[in-house]
Amino acid sequence: MACAPLARAQLPTLGDESEMTSSAERRLGEKIARELYRDPDYIDDPVLVEYVQGVWQPLLAASRARGDLTAELDQRFAWQVLLGKDRTVNAFALPGGWMGLHLGLISVTTSRDELASVLAHELSHVTQRHISRLTSQEKRQAPWVIGAMILGALAGRKSPDAANAMISGSQAVAMQGQLNFSRDMEREADRVGYNVLTQAGFDPQGFVTMFNKLTQAARLNDSGDYPYLRTHPMTTERAADMQARQQLLPREKAPAAPSLEHSLMAARARALSAVGVDALRTLVHDAASMPANVAPVRRASLLYSASLAASRLRDTGTAVTQAQRLADQLKDDAVGARLARLLLAEVSIAGGRAQSALPLLDANATKRPEVLLWSHARLATGGAPEVAQRLQTWVAQQPRDAEAWHTLSAAYTAQGQQLRAIRADAEAQVAVLDYAAAVDRLKAAQDLVRRGGGGGDHIEASIIDSRTREVESLLREQSLER
Repeated sequence: MACAPLARAQLPTLGDESEMTSSAERRLGEKIARELYRDPDYIDDPVLVEYVQGVWQPLLAASRARGDLTAELDQRFAWQVLLGKDRTVNAFALPGGWMGLHLGLISVTTSRDELASVLAHELSHVTQRHISRLTSQEKRQAPWVIGAMILGALAGRKSPDAANAMISGSQAVAMQGQLNFSRDMEREADRVGYNVLTQAGFDPQGFVTMFNKLTQAARLNDSGDYPYLRTHPMTTERAADMQARQQLLPREKAPAAPSLEHSLMAARARALSAVGVDALRTLVHDAASMPANVAPVRRASLLYSASLAASRLRDTGTAVTQAQRLADQLKDDAVGARLARLLLAEVSIAGGRAQSALPLLDANATKRPEVLLWSHARLATGGAPEVAQRLQTWVAQQPRDAEAWHTLSAAYTAQGQQLRAIRADAEAQVAVLDYAAAVDRLKAAQDLVRRGGGGGDHIEASIIDSRTREVESLLREQSLER
Protein backbone atom coordinates (compact mmCIF):
# COMPACT_ATOMS: atom_id res chain seq x y z
CA MET A 1 0.00 0.00 0.00
CA ALA A 2 1.40 3.40 -0.96
CA CYS A 3 1.98 5.79 1.87
CA ALA A 4 -0.27 8.83 2.01
CA PRO A 5 1.24 12.09 0.72
CA LEU A 6 2.21 14.68 3.29
CA ALA A 7 -0.16 17.59 3.60
CA ARG A 8 0.84 20.55 1.50
CA ALA A 9 0.98 22.78 4.58
CA GLN A 10 3.78 20.62 6.00
CA LEU A 11 6.07 21.35 3.07
CA PRO A 12 8.28 24.41 3.50
CA THR A 13 8.57 26.33 0.25
CA LEU A 14 11.23 28.72 -0.87
CA GLY A 15 8.72 31.40 -1.80
CA ASP A 16 8.35 33.11 -5.15
CA GLU A 17 11.33 35.41 -5.44
CA SER A 18 11.12 35.43 -9.20
CA GLU A 19 11.44 38.66 -11.13
CA MET A 20 10.57 37.07 -14.49
CA THR A 21 6.89 37.19 -15.37
CA SER A 22 5.14 34.03 -16.51
CA SER A 23 4.65 35.54 -19.98
CA ALA A 24 8.35 36.33 -20.31
CA GLU A 25 9.26 32.86 -19.13
CA ARG A 26 6.89 31.30 -21.65
CA ARG A 27 8.46 33.30 -24.49
CA LEU A 28 11.94 32.30 -23.35
CA GLY A 29 10.86 28.67 -23.19
CA GLU A 30 9.47 28.80 -26.72
CA LYS A 31 12.76 30.18 -28.01
CA ILE A 32 14.61 27.24 -26.50
CA ALA A 33 11.96 24.76 -27.65
CA ARG A 34 12.32 25.97 -31.26
CA GLU A 35 15.98 25.04 -31.17
CA LEU A 36 15.27 21.67 -29.57
CA TYR A 37 12.78 20.89 -32.34
CA ARG A 38 15.59 21.55 -34.84
CA ASP A 39 18.10 19.40 -32.96
CA PRO A 40 18.90 16.18 -34.88
CA ASP A 41 18.37 14.29 -31.63
CA TYR A 42 14.75 15.43 -31.32
CA ILE A 43 12.40 12.54 -32.00
CA ASP A 44 8.63 12.52 -32.32
CA ASP A 45 8.05 8.81 -31.82
CA PRO A 46 4.27 8.25 -31.58
CA VAL A 47 4.53 5.08 -29.48
CA LEU A 48 6.94 6.49 -26.90
CA VAL A 49 5.22 9.88 -26.85
CA GLU A 50 1.92 8.15 -26.07
CA TYR A 51 3.53 6.19 -23.24
CA VAL A 52 5.26 9.21 -21.72
CA GLN A 53 2.03 11.20 -21.93
CA GLY A 54 0.32 8.42 -20.01
CA VAL A 55 2.74 9.15 -17.17
CA TRP A 56 2.94 12.92 -17.59
CA GLN A 57 -0.76 13.81 -17.68
CA PRO A 58 -1.63 12.20 -14.29
CA LEU A 59 1.27 14.13 -12.74
CA LEU A 60 -0.05 17.40 -14.14
CA ALA A 61 -3.53 16.59 -12.84
CA ALA A 62 -2.15 15.82 -9.37
CA SER A 63 -0.12 19.04 -9.35
CA ARG A 64 -3.27 21.00 -10.20
CA ALA A 65 -5.26 19.24 -7.49
CA ARG A 66 -2.59 19.98 -4.88
CA GLY A 67 -2.43 23.64 -5.86
CA ASP A 68 1.23 23.48 -6.93
CA LEU A 69 0.25 24.19 -10.54
CA THR A 70 -1.64 27.46 -10.39
CA ALA A 71 -4.35 28.43 -12.87
CA GLU A 72 -2.11 31.16 -14.33
CA LEU A 73 0.84 28.84 -14.98
CA ASP A 74 -1.48 26.11 -16.22
CA GLN A 75 -2.85 28.44 -18.86
CA ARG A 76 0.32 30.28 -19.85
CA PHE A 77 2.91 27.49 -19.90
CA ALA A 78 3.31 24.78 -22.52
CA TRP A 79 3.57 21.68 -20.29
CA GLN A 80 5.07 19.62 -23.10
CA VAL A 81 7.71 16.90 -22.95
CA LEU A 82 10.13 16.74 -25.89
CA LEU A 83 11.98 13.48 -26.45
CA GLY A 84 15.61 13.26 -27.50
CA LYS A 85 17.14 10.07 -28.88
CA ASP A 86 20.32 10.68 -26.91
CA ARG A 87 21.40 7.52 -25.06
CA THR A 88 22.64 9.46 -22.03
CA VAL A 89 20.59 9.44 -18.84
CA ASN A 90 19.13 12.92 -18.66
CA ALA A 91 15.94 14.89 -18.17
CA PHE A 92 15.64 18.63 -17.72
CA ALA A 93 13.06 21.30 -17.05
CA LEU A 94 13.17 24.45 -19.15
CA PRO A 95 11.47 27.83 -18.86
CA GLY A 96 7.79 27.99 -19.70
CA GLY A 97 6.82 24.43 -18.83
CA TRP A 98 8.88 22.68 -21.50
CA MET A 99 10.60 19.43 -20.50
CA GLY A 100 13.36 17.47 -22.17
CA LEU A 101 13.63 13.71 -21.75
CA HIS A 102 16.38 11.54 -23.22
CA LEU A 103 15.59 8.03 -24.38
CA GLY A 104 18.65 6.95 -22.41
CA LEU A 105 16.81 7.73 -19.19
CA ILE A 106 13.73 5.77 -20.24
CA SER A 107 15.94 2.81 -21.12
CA VAL A 108 17.49 2.54 -17.63
CA THR A 109 14.23 2.80 -15.70
CA THR A 110 12.74 -0.50 -14.60
CA SER A 111 9.22 0.71 -13.93
CA ARG A 112 6.65 3.30 -14.89
CA ASP A 113 6.95 4.62 -11.32
CA GLU A 114 10.67 5.36 -11.70
CA LEU A 115 10.02 7.34 -14.86
CA ALA A 116 7.19 9.18 -13.10
CA SER A 117 9.51 10.10 -10.23
CA VAL A 118 11.90 11.92 -12.56
CA LEU A 119 9.09 13.75 -14.37
CA ALA A 120 7.45 14.69 -11.06
CA HIS A 121 10.75 16.13 -9.83
CA GLU A 122 11.25 18.17 -13.01
CA LEU A 123 7.63 19.33 -12.98
CA SER A 124 8.12 20.60 -9.44
CA HIS A 125 11.14 22.66 -10.47
CA VAL A 126 8.78 24.57 -12.79
CA THR A 127 5.75 24.87 -10.51
CA GLN A 128 7.99 26.16 -7.71
CA ARG A 129 9.45 28.73 -10.17
CA HIS A 130 13.03 27.53 -9.65
CA ILE A 131 14.02 28.11 -13.27
CA SER A 132 12.58 31.60 -13.24
CA ARG A 133 14.58 32.47 -10.14
CA LEU A 134 17.77 31.05 -11.59
CA THR A 135 17.46 32.94 -14.86
CA SER A 136 16.51 36.16 -13.07
CA GLN A 137 19.89 36.08 -11.32
CA GLU A 138 21.37 37.36 -14.58
CA LYS A 139 19.47 40.63 -14.30
CA ARG A 140 21.70 42.41 -16.79
CA GLN A 141 21.20 39.82 -19.53
CA ALA A 142 18.42 40.15 -22.08
CA PRO A 143 16.07 37.13 -22.23
CA TRP A 144 17.35 36.08 -25.66
CA VAL A 145 20.92 36.04 -24.31
CA ILE A 146 19.83 33.86 -21.41
CA GLY A 147 18.08 31.55 -23.86
CA ALA A 148 21.21 31.24 -25.98
CA MET A 149 23.26 30.49 -22.88
CA ILE A 150 20.86 27.75 -21.78
CA LEU A 151 20.97 26.20 -25.24
CA GLY A 152 24.74 26.37 -25.23
CA ALA A 153 24.98 24.72 -21.85
CA LEU A 154 22.62 21.94 -22.97
CA ALA A 155 24.60 21.43 -26.17
CA GLY A 156 27.83 21.38 -24.19
CA ARG A 157 26.68 18.26 -22.37
CA LYS A 158 26.85 16.41 -25.68
CA SER A 159 29.50 18.29 -27.63
CA PRO A 160 31.82 21.12 -26.56
CA ASP A 161 32.05 22.18 -30.21
CA ALA A 162 28.27 22.57 -30.38
CA ALA A 163 28.30 24.68 -27.26
CA ASN A 164 31.06 26.93 -28.57
CA ALA A 165 29.06 27.51 -31.74
CA MET A 166 26.31 29.07 -29.63
CA ILE A 167 28.06 30.90 -26.81
CA SER A 168 31.48 31.85 -25.57
CA GLY A 169 33.27 29.73 -23.01
CA SER A 170 32.84 32.22 -20.19
CA GLN A 171 29.11 32.49 -20.81
CA ALA A 172 28.82 28.70 -20.89
CA VAL A 173 30.44 28.41 -17.48
CA ALA A 174 28.15 31.09 -16.09
CA MET A 175 25.01 29.51 -17.48
CA GLN A 176 26.04 26.00 -16.46
CA GLY A 177 26.23 27.30 -12.92
CA GLN A 178 22.72 28.65 -13.21
CA LEU A 179 21.36 25.39 -14.60
CA ASN A 180 22.68 23.56 -11.57
CA PHE A 181 19.86 23.90 -9.08
CA SER A 182 20.72 24.87 -5.51
CA ARG A 183 20.57 22.31 -2.73
CA ASP A 184 17.43 23.90 -1.32
CA MET A 185 15.77 23.82 -4.72
CA GLU A 186 16.68 20.16 -5.21
CA ARG A 187 15.28 19.21 -1.83
CA GLU A 188 12.10 21.19 -2.46
CA ALA A 189 11.63 19.52 -5.86
CA ASP A 190 12.18 16.14 -4.18
CA ARG A 191 9.55 16.85 -1.54
CA VAL A 192 6.94 18.40 -3.80
CA GLY A 193 7.60 15.86 -6.54
CA TYR A 194 7.28 12.96 -4.11
CA ASN A 195 3.83 14.11 -3.03
CA VAL A 196 2.73 14.82 -6.60
CA LEU A 197 3.85 11.30 -7.51
CA THR A 198 1.83 9.66 -4.75
CA GLN A 199 -1.27 11.76 -5.36
CA ALA A 200 -1.13 10.81 -9.05
CA GLY A 201 -1.41 7.16 -8.04
CA PHE A 202 2.16 6.05 -8.69
CA ASP A 203 4.08 3.87 -6.26
CA PRO A 204 6.40 6.08 -4.15
CA GLN A 205 8.85 3.18 -4.12
CA GLY A 206 9.68 4.27 -7.67
CA PHE A 207 11.01 7.57 -6.34
CA VAL A 208 13.20 5.70 -3.87
CA THR A 209 14.56 3.13 -6.33
CA MET A 210 15.30 5.76 -8.98
CA PHE A 211 17.01 7.95 -6.40
CA ASN A 212 19.12 5.00 -5.26
CA LYS A 213 20.00 4.19 -8.87
CA LEU A 214 21.21 7.75 -9.50
CA THR A 215 23.07 7.85 -6.19
CA GLN A 216 24.92 4.67 -7.07
CA ALA A 217 25.85 6.10 -10.46
CA ALA A 218 27.20 9.23 -8.76
CA ARG A 219 29.42 7.13 -6.50
CA LEU A 220 30.87 5.31 -9.49
CA ASN A 221 32.40 8.50 -10.91
CA ASP A 222 30.05 9.48 -13.71
CA SER A 223 31.76 8.93 -17.07
CA GLY A 224 29.42 11.23 -18.96
CA ASP A 225 26.54 8.84 -19.48
CA TYR A 226 24.61 10.44 -16.61
CA PRO A 227 24.55 14.21 -17.31
CA TYR A 228 21.46 14.36 -15.10
CA LEU A 229 23.78 14.06 -12.11
CA ARG A 230 25.64 17.27 -12.96
CA THR A 231 22.54 19.46 -12.78
CA HIS A 232 20.87 17.44 -10.01
CA PRO A 233 23.69 16.62 -7.56
CA MET A 234 23.09 13.71 -5.17
CA THR A 235 23.92 15.50 -1.90
CA THR A 236 24.02 13.89 1.55
CA GLU A 237 21.07 16.06 2.60
CA ARG A 238 18.94 14.75 -0.24
CA ALA A 239 19.99 11.19 0.52
CA ALA A 240 19.07 11.58 4.19
CA ASP A 241 15.72 13.11 3.31
CA MET A 242 14.93 10.28 0.90
CA GLN A 243 15.99 7.65 3.45
CA ALA A 244 13.57 9.21 5.93
CA ARG A 245 10.79 8.97 3.39
CA GLN A 246 11.74 5.40 2.64
CA GLN A 247 11.07 4.56 6.27
CA LEU A 248 7.43 5.52 5.71
CA LEU A 249 7.01 2.78 3.12
CA PRO A 250 5.66 -0.62 4.24
CA ARG A 251 8.67 -2.72 5.23
CA GLU A 252 7.11 -5.95 4.07
CA LYS A 253 6.47 -4.70 0.55
CA ALA A 254 8.60 -6.44 -2.07
CA PRO A 255 9.83 -4.50 -5.12
CA ALA A 256 7.28 -4.58 -7.91
CA ALA A 257 8.09 -6.81 -10.86
CA PRO A 258 8.81 -4.95 -14.10
CA SER A 259 5.60 -4.46 -16.05
CA LEU A 260 5.38 -5.78 -19.60
CA GLU A 261 4.39 -2.41 -21.05
CA HIS A 262 7.24 -0.50 -19.44
CA SER A 263 9.77 -3.18 -20.34
CA LEU A 264 8.73 -2.95 -23.99
CA MET A 265 8.96 0.84 -23.95
CA ALA A 266 12.40 0.70 -22.35
CA ALA A 267 13.41 -1.77 -25.06
CA ARG A 268 12.11 0.61 -27.71
CA ALA A 269 14.09 3.46 -26.18
CA ARG A 270 17.26 1.34 -26.24
CA ALA A 271 16.82 0.42 -29.89
CA LEU A 272 16.03 3.97 -31.02
CA SER A 273 18.92 5.51 -29.07
CA ALA A 274 21.51 2.90 -30.06
CA VAL A 275 24.38 4.51 -31.96
CA GLY A 276 26.26 2.67 -34.68
CA VAL A 277 26.01 -0.67 -36.42
CA ASP A 278 27.76 -2.59 -33.64
CA ALA A 279 25.28 -1.45 -30.99
CA LEU A 280 22.34 -2.42 -33.19
CA ARG A 281 23.86 -5.79 -34.01
CA THR A 282 24.34 -6.45 -30.30
CA LEU A 283 20.62 -5.96 -29.70
CA VAL A 284 19.81 -8.38 -32.53
CA HIS A 285 22.33 -10.91 -31.20
CA ASP A 286 21.00 -10.70 -27.64
CA ALA A 287 17.60 -11.94 -28.79
CA ALA A 288 19.02 -14.63 -31.04
CA SER A 289 21.19 -16.05 -28.25
CA MET A 290 18.83 -15.80 -25.27
CA PRO A 291 18.35 -19.04 -23.30
CA ALA A 292 15.10 -20.95 -23.54
CA ASN A 293 14.27 -20.40 -19.87
CA VAL A 294 14.50 -16.60 -19.93
CA ALA A 295 11.67 -14.85 -18.04
CA PRO A 296 8.68 -13.95 -20.26
CA VAL A 297 8.95 -10.18 -19.77
CA ARG A 298 12.68 -10.26 -20.43
CA ARG A 299 12.12 -12.39 -23.51
CA ALA A 300 9.53 -9.95 -24.83
CA SER A 301 11.81 -6.95 -24.34
CA LEU A 302 14.70 -8.70 -26.11
CA LEU A 303 12.49 -9.60 -29.08
CA TYR A 304 11.14 -6.06 -29.26
CA SER A 305 14.53 -4.32 -29.28
CA ALA A 306 15.94 -6.91 -31.70
CA SER A 307 13.13 -6.35 -34.19
CA LEU A 308 13.49 -2.58 -34.14
CA ALA A 309 17.29 -2.78 -34.28
CA ALA A 310 17.12 -5.14 -37.27
CA SER A 311 14.76 -2.72 -39.00
CA ARG A 312 17.25 0.09 -38.46
CA LEU A 313 19.91 -2.19 -39.99
CA ARG A 314 17.54 -2.68 -42.96
CA ASP A 315 17.32 -6.39 -42.23
CA THR A 316 13.58 -6.57 -42.83
CA GLY A 317 13.43 -10.36 -42.71
CA THR A 318 14.83 -10.54 -39.18
CA ALA A 319 12.81 -7.52 -38.06
CA VAL A 320 9.52 -9.07 -39.19
CA THR A 321 10.41 -12.51 -37.84
CA GLN A 322 11.23 -11.21 -34.36
CA ALA A 323 8.17 -8.96 -34.29
CA GLN A 324 5.99 -11.92 -35.25
CA ARG A 325 7.55 -14.04 -32.49
CA LEU A 326 6.74 -11.24 -30.07
CA ALA A 327 3.15 -11.03 -31.33
CA ASP A 328 2.73 -14.78 -30.90
CA GLN A 329 4.03 -14.62 -27.33
CA LEU A 330 1.82 -11.69 -26.31
CA LYS A 331 -1.40 -12.59 -28.13
CA ASP A 332 -3.29 -13.09 -24.86
CA ASP A 333 -2.18 -9.80 -23.28
CA ALA A 334 -4.23 -6.86 -24.58
CA VAL A 335 -1.60 -4.17 -23.99
CA GLY A 336 1.31 -6.31 -25.13
CA ALA A 337 -0.56 -7.59 -28.20
CA ARG A 338 -1.27 -4.03 -29.33
CA LEU A 339 2.36 -2.96 -28.94
CA ALA A 340 3.56 -6.06 -30.80
CA ARG A 341 1.06 -5.43 -33.58
CA LEU A 342 2.19 -1.82 -33.93
CA LEU A 343 5.82 -2.94 -34.05
CA LEU A 344 5.10 -5.54 -36.73
CA ALA A 345 3.29 -2.93 -38.82
CA GLU A 346 6.10 -0.42 -38.32
CA VAL A 347 8.95 -2.71 -39.39
CA SER A 348 6.88 -3.99 -42.31
CA ILE A 349 6.27 -0.46 -43.60
CA ALA A 350 9.94 0.46 -43.10
CA GLY A 351 10.95 -2.62 -45.09
CA GLY A 352 8.70 -1.85 -48.06
CA ARG A 353 5.95 -4.27 -47.05
CA ALA A 354 3.19 -1.74 -46.47
CA GLN A 355 0.53 -4.00 -47.97
CA SER A 356 1.12 -6.62 -45.28
CA ALA A 357 0.94 -3.94 -42.58
CA LEU A 358 -2.56 -2.73 -43.47
CA PRO A 359 -4.46 -5.72 -42.01
CA LEU A 360 -2.71 -5.03 -38.69
CA LEU A 361 -4.07 -1.47 -38.49
CA ASP A 362 -7.59 -0.15 -37.99
CA ALA A 363 -8.43 2.65 -40.41
CA ASN A 364 -10.91 4.04 -37.87
CA ALA A 365 -8.59 3.96 -34.86
CA THR A 366 -8.43 7.10 -32.73
CA LYS A 367 -5.00 6.65 -31.15
CA ARG A 368 -2.10 8.53 -32.69
CA PRO A 369 0.27 5.57 -33.34
CA GLU A 370 -2.43 3.73 -35.30
CA VAL A 371 -3.55 6.85 -37.17
CA LEU A 372 -0.05 7.69 -38.38
CA LEU A 373 1.05 4.13 -39.15
CA TRP A 374 -2.13 3.44 -41.11
CA SER A 375 -1.65 6.71 -43.00
CA HIS A 376 1.92 5.80 -43.95
CA ALA A 377 0.90 2.30 -45.02
CA ARG A 378 -2.10 3.46 -47.04
CA LEU A 379 -0.12 6.25 -48.67
CA ALA A 380 2.49 3.72 -49.76
CA THR A 381 -0.22 1.52 -51.30
CA GLY A 382 -1.92 4.18 -53.41
CA GLY A 383 -4.55 5.39 -50.97
CA ALA A 384 -3.67 9.09 -50.88
CA PRO A 385 -7.33 10.30 -51.05
CA GLU A 386 -8.26 8.16 -48.03
CA VAL A 387 -5.23 9.38 -46.11
CA ALA A 388 -6.04 13.01 -46.86
CA GLN A 389 -9.62 12.58 -45.69
CA ARG A 390 -8.53 10.83 -42.49
CA LEU A 391 -5.81 13.32 -41.62
CA GLN A 392 -7.92 16.39 -42.39
CA THR A 393 -10.16 15.35 -39.51
CA TRP A 394 -7.18 14.51 -37.31
CA VAL A 395 -5.32 17.82 -37.70
CA ALA A 396 -8.53 19.76 -37.13
CA GLN A 397 -8.54 18.18 -33.67
CA GLN A 398 -4.74 18.06 -33.22
CA PRO A 399 -3.38 21.18 -34.96
CA ARG A 400 0.02 20.89 -33.23
CA ASP A 401 0.77 17.46 -34.75
CA ALA A 402 3.65 18.26 -37.10
CA GLU A 403 4.07 14.66 -38.28
CA ALA A 404 0.40 14.45 -39.25
CA TRP A 405 0.69 17.70 -41.22
CA HIS A 406 3.79 16.40 -43.04
CA THR A 407 1.99 13.18 -43.95
CA LEU A 408 -1.07 15.14 -45.08
CA SER A 409 1.20 17.26 -47.27
CA ALA A 410 2.56 14.09 -48.87
CA ALA A 411 -0.99 12.83 -49.47
CA TYR A 412 -1.93 16.09 -51.20
CA THR A 413 1.24 15.98 -53.29
CA ALA A 414 0.43 12.44 -54.42
CA GLN A 415 -2.92 13.75 -55.71
CA GLY A 416 -1.39 16.75 -57.47
CA GLN A 417 -2.96 19.21 -55.02
CA GLN A 418 0.08 21.43 -54.76
CA LEU A 419 -1.59 24.39 -53.05
CA ARG A 420 -2.94 22.27 -50.21
CA ALA A 421 0.37 20.44 -49.91
CA ILE A 422 2.26 23.69 -49.41
CA ARG A 423 -0.21 24.91 -46.80
CA ALA A 424 0.00 21.61 -44.88
CA ASP A 425 3.79 21.88 -44.90
CA ALA A 426 3.49 25.42 -43.52
CA GLU A 427 1.23 24.21 -40.72
CA ALA A 428 3.86 21.61 -39.82
CA GLN A 429 6.36 24.45 -39.36
CA VAL A 430 3.89 26.33 -37.16
CA ALA A 431 3.55 23.23 -34.99
CA VAL A 432 7.27 23.30 -34.20
CA LEU A 433 7.25 27.08 -33.62
CA ASP A 434 9.23 27.90 -36.79
CA TYR A 435 7.03 30.79 -37.84
CA ALA A 436 9.58 32.22 -40.28
CA ALA A 437 9.64 28.99 -42.30
CA ALA A 438 5.85 28.82 -42.14
CA VAL A 439 5.48 32.34 -43.54
CA ASP A 440 7.88 31.47 -46.36
CA ARG A 441 5.74 28.46 -47.30
CA LEU A 442 2.49 30.41 -47.08
CA LYS A 443 3.87 33.20 -49.27
CA ALA A 444 4.99 30.57 -51.77
CA ALA A 445 1.40 29.33 -51.82
CA GLN A 446 0.13 32.87 -52.43
CA ASP A 447 2.59 33.25 -55.31
CA LEU A 448 1.31 29.99 -56.76
CA VAL A 449 -2.25 31.33 -56.67
CA ARG A 450 -1.22 34.58 -58.36
CA ARG A 451 0.42 32.60 -61.15
CA GLY A 452 -2.81 30.69 -61.65
CA GLY A 453 -1.41 27.45 -60.28
CA GLY A 454 -3.88 27.00 -57.44
CA GLY A 455 -6.16 24.74 -59.41
CA GLY A 456 -9.11 27.06 -58.86
CA ASP A 457 -9.26 26.16 -55.16
CA HIS A 458 -10.60 29.52 -53.97
CA ILE A 459 -11.52 28.28 -50.50
CA GLU A 460 -7.98 27.04 -49.87
CA ALA A 461 -6.56 30.30 -51.24
CA SER A 462 -8.72 32.25 -48.79
CA ILE A 463 -7.56 30.06 -45.90
CA ILE A 464 -3.95 30.64 -46.92
CA ASP A 465 -4.42 34.43 -46.94
CA SER A 466 -5.94 34.31 -43.46
CA ARG A 467 -3.27 32.01 -42.07
CA THR A 468 -0.52 34.16 -43.57
CA ARG A 469 -1.74 37.17 -41.59
CA GLU A 470 -2.06 35.11 -38.41
CA VAL A 471 1.39 33.54 -38.65
CA GLU A 472 3.00 36.86 -39.60
CA SER A 473 1.57 38.24 -36.36
CA LEU A 474 3.11 35.35 -34.43
CA LEU A 475 6.42 35.96 -36.18
CA ARG A 476 6.40 39.65 -35.23
CA GLU A 477 5.75 38.74 -31.61
CA GLN A 478 8.51 36.16 -31.78
CA SER A 479 10.91 38.76 -33.19
CA LEU A 480 10.41 40.96 -30.12
CA GLU A 481 12.39 38.39 -28.12
CA ARG A 482 15.60 39.26 -29.94
